[in-house]
Amino acid sequence: MTAPLRKADEYPFADFEPLTPETVRAHLDGIGAFLGGAANVVMQLSLKPVAYGVMDSDVDSGKVTLHPIKRLRTTITYLAVALLGTEDDRRDYREAVNTSHRSIHSKPGAEVKYNAFDPKLQLWVAACLFWGFDDIYHRMRGPMDPDVAEAFYQYGARLGTTLQMRPEMWPPTRDAFYEYWEDNLATKTIDDRTRTYFNDLVDLKMLPWPLQITLGGLHRFIVTALLPAHLRTEMNMSWSARDERIFAGFLRLISAVWTRMPDVIRLFPFNFYLADMRLRRRFRRPLV
Repeated sequence: MTAPLRKADEYPFADFEPLTPETVRAHLDGIGAFLGGAANVVMQLSLKPVAYGVMDSDVDSGKVTLHPIKRLRTTITYLAVALLGTEDDRRDYREAVNTSHRSIHSKPGAEVKYNAFDPKLQLWVAACLFWGFDDIYHRMRGPMDPDVAEAFYQYGARLGTTLQMRPEMWPPTRDAFYEYWEDNLATKTIDDRTRTYFNDLVDLKMLPWPLQITLGGLHRFIVTALLPAHLRTEMNMSWSARDERIFAGFLRLISAVWTRMPDVIRLFPFNFYLADMRLRRRFRRPLV
């Protein structure tokens, strides 16, 4: 049996106002999905069963190496549905993702065991997604009010409970989350096969060569900037204090413009892909 979806008001605290799909919008900047996407994939796949589940998947239609535009759509749609969607949206997208995930499990005798329905693997993926949202927010806007930060963290459980992660698996407080994060991040290693996969992703090898040449260097710089130091080391990437200053200035410039945009622009692409999912559902087109 699958775990029930977690409702927005099921929190273990009463000292802050829980967020809802309407109020969480104030804390989301859509450009973060473009900036942090590849770095977050590296974080998620630093857990070996997740990496091998992706690399060995027989669902070719979902592979970023074969269908990068479709994979971008389905990934951002999942984030949009998890954070901004109604309970009906979450249920329907969950069913669609489950259909794609059914065949993603290790074969008998496989070196690395994995199953796309494993809630422990989904907890790590959700933790990476939340860490990425939180990191981008702080880099672009600075610290959150403590009560807002706790409410945002509690709401972030939807990144896992929209699939099979059980609500009680999400660390109970923001502080507990960061203990979980540091303890688990320190155990992650990246083997040669996975590192090769990541380097192809970082260098945009799945795109036409003119885009690889024009955007690959900048993309690698951004990915390196947004990786935790431990994973930079595992990826054999170098990063200096000067690089950090340059990137911080780059983000300040983006933030000065993006955070002042009207909400319909500031939330793009989340709002766009949520609307796209609802249209696909209405006209009975595949959601993933």
